[in-house]
Amino acid sequence: MADKTVSIAFSAGLVPVKRDSKTVTALLQAAEASCRVARGKGKNYVQLYHSDDMELSRHTQITKWAARIDEALDEDRLALRLQPIVCIADDVRHVQHSEVLLSLRDEQGEFTSPADFIVAAEQLRRMPAVDRWVIEHAFRWMVDNPDKLAATGGFAINLSGASMNEEGFADFILAQARKLQVPMDKVCFEVTETAGIANLSDASEFILAVKAVGSTFALDDFGSGLSSYAYLKNLPVDFLKIDGVFVKDMHENPYDYAIVKSITEIGHFMGKKIIAEYVESDVILGMLRAIGVDYAQGYATGRPRPLAEF
Repeated sequence: MADKTVSIAFSAGLVPVKRDSKTVTALLQAAEASCRVARGKGKNYVQLYHSDDMELSRHTQITKWAARIDEALDEDRLALRLQPIVCIADDVRHVQHSEVLLSLRDEQGEFTSPADFIVAAEQLRRMPAVDRWVIEHAFRWMVDNPDKLAATGGFAINLSGASMNEEGFADFILAQARKLQVPMDKVCFEVTETAGIANLSDASEFILAVKAVGSTFALDDFGSGLSSYAYLKNLPVDFLKIDGVFVKDMHENPYDYAIVKSITEIGHFMGKKIIAEYVESDVILGMLRAIGVDYAQGYATGRPRPLAEF
């Protein structure tokens, strides 16, 4: 190292310890939250903890989730729901496949929204573990319930950018598929364009490796990020899912209507099937059909149901 220059950056979180300070655990959580904020603000930054700081409060809540995430995974307090994605090309609707949605049971066994859980898992880099849990349980249900699987059309399973960036995750999917003898032609993986994929070339290789065993891929929430068309150009996906923010008001907002129509036309030109999310009324359903959208997902075509009900 004598002939090399090494640059060192320093970030720290500082928490005052006072007479009225809470438990050691609370102090450590505050320190970790302060460090997390400091790292987010760049190099050589020290973040002093203040209990009334909203950003620190948000990071403290995320830090508290660390143990709860592991407990939920270890104790199987997660549950799966399905929402149908329905073909609307003609009057005879049939289910193309069903999106696998995550639910969370609290300590009392009651189902709660997984939104905070997902945000915390993303911040704490635990999404690959969550995705593994979902894939393992979804695959096992598919194999154990071949007759019921037909009614779902197949499973659409969400993949986080962190999972796609993780070395060996594609091998994990392929190993599970081989071990359980999963009918992979009944599996579609959904990748969100805002998922933070580190390298589009590596992501493309990931997709091609998993598609080689029969599965398909959808680009989810299309249109919501700045890289929509770069993803579309570089990722070998089969479906485009139009972000619901453009769909839900398209019957009242001509700009939303124009965006949905243009995405549909571009997607079809590139050989992709189009799915519209957040389809909440028959009026919107009729407009989507007239535009040429292939599939719809939302309360107008089917609400989410617990997997246990199938």
